[in-house]
Amino acid sequence: MAIFSRVYLVLFLFNLLSLGTIFVSATQFTLQNHCSFTVWPGSLSGNSAALGDGGFALPPGSSAQYQAPPGWSGRFWGRTGCTFDNSGSGKCITGDCDGVLKCTGGGAPPVTLVEFTIAGESSDKDFYDVSLVDGYNVALGVKAVGGTGDCQYAGCVTDLNTNCPTELRVMDSGSIVACKSACAAFNSPEFCCTGDHATPQTCSPTQYSEMFKNACPTAYSYAYDDASSTRTCSGSDYLITFCPTES
Repeated sequence: MAIFSRVYLVLFLFNLLSLGTIFVSATQFTLQNHCSFTVWPGSLSGNSAALGDGGFALPPGSSAQYQAPPGWSGRFWGRTGCTFDNSGSGKCITGDCDGVLKCTGGGAPPVTLVEFTIAGESSDKDFYDVSLVDGYNVALGVKAVGGTGDCQYAGCVTDLNTNCPTELRVMDSGSIVACKSACAAFNSPEFCCTGDHATPQTCSPTQYSEMFKNACPTAYSYAYDDASSTRTCSGSDYLITFCPTES
């Protein structure tokens, strides 16, 4: 009986530890708005329910927190200039997702993205990046909190709209509200990394991607900008800031 009790106790404690591990491995995202205007974050999940029901309002100075399960992958972006009625129907000047508050798809480019693949059964590392591949609409940064490993900051602190070339500008009421990617502006293989330019060897940085990279060194500037842009971390939570003041 004593032997049985000891075995049962070991199994019981193992199960508790296992449950604790699952609980601890959930990842918390904190989104905060340091902009002088309201941002409507959109979210999209590749393998589970969208966090924050797909979209919500984030007034200046406010924050919101959401938990993602192990193995979660998805993205967040900021929508600007939005108006929604009580049913959640409306539109956004930038980053719109089919005219609804709660997105079920991605945001219309140009839009600044933060992308994640959280550790799961196949990997013990999180992968994350801030991407300008689809253009830029609002400054965005992500910081790992409490993790181990490389865990570097990723983001675009600079307001790219102020120096956006004329041919890439998106205008609204006489103001620059977003900056297109060269792919969106010209739709040619050398800018989109398609056709004969569909490999890392044949798709090189361009004057436009280099402009993005010089302004925002820790963000993706074009499709094959992996080496200097993808971040990794283990066991971290993440702080996502719109209009960050520093990296």
